[in-house]
Amino acid sequence: MSRLIAFDLANLGTPHESKAPPERLVEGDPSYKTWEQDNVDKSRIRSGIWEATPGATRSIKGETWEYCTILSGVVELIEDGQQPRRFVAGDTFTMRPGFVGTWRTIETVRKLWVIVSP
Repeated sequence: MSRLIAFDLANLGTPHESKAPPERLVEGDPSYKTWEQDNVDKSRIRSGIWEATPGATRSIKGETWEYCTILSGVVELIEDGQQPRRFVAGDTFTMRPGFVGTWRTIETVRKLWVIVSP
């Protein structure tokens, strides 16, 4: 088994499709596609590609750390008590454990993500 995983953005396979949980929905009717590319250490570390249609939801990270690079689209993150931050294609950020705020997808977004959970 190879220890090198390449993400082929042109051939991701079949995504897992989902909707925003009702208890986290802020506005709109966003839908999601997730292409998990790697999963190790009993799902403690995962990575993949994620896509969301316009809408807004509450983002609550708990003890999870997440790295994101926006591949396409536009989002606005509003951490509780902080000023809104806009991210577009090419932008990279992390959401650290304890992050609570609103994730607003302005234009359908696709991101590369890495999640580390305890």
